[in-house]
Amino acid sequence: MNTDEARSRFAAARVARLATVGDGPHLVPVVFAVSDSTVVIAIDHKRKARREVRRLANIRANPAVSLLVDHYDDDWSTLWWVRADGDAVVVDSADDAVDLLVAKYPQYQEIRPAGPVILVRVHTWRGWTAV
Repeated sequence: MNTDEARSRFAAARVARLATVGDGPHLVPVVFAVSDSTVVIAIDHKRKARREVRRLANIRANPAVSLLVDHYDDDWSTLWWVRADGDAVVVDSADDAVDLLVAKYPQYQEIRPAGPVILVRVHTWRGWTAV
């Protein structure tokens, strides 16, 4: 899978898994949007144990992250995955970035994400497909 196809499949996906590192590996599902080589993730209104979630502290301490999207089917000839590796930064607000999330997810049109925003500058898009 070439870089353009990997980025396209990734951008079209509805959910990704964000991997960060703190005291150990930390993996969480996230919704996201893609603009060029940047992935946007917001801390939103969904229930969380605390507002300062571990992924934010991990990124502040170590900005290296990976994001993974995949497609599974019992027909294994249709399997694929894409991984985006990059460096992340946490910002308090990024209206243009949040606009991308609002455009992708109708749920955000009712309640716009107001929490911190994670911006991932992707250095490498890697992917695999069964065909």
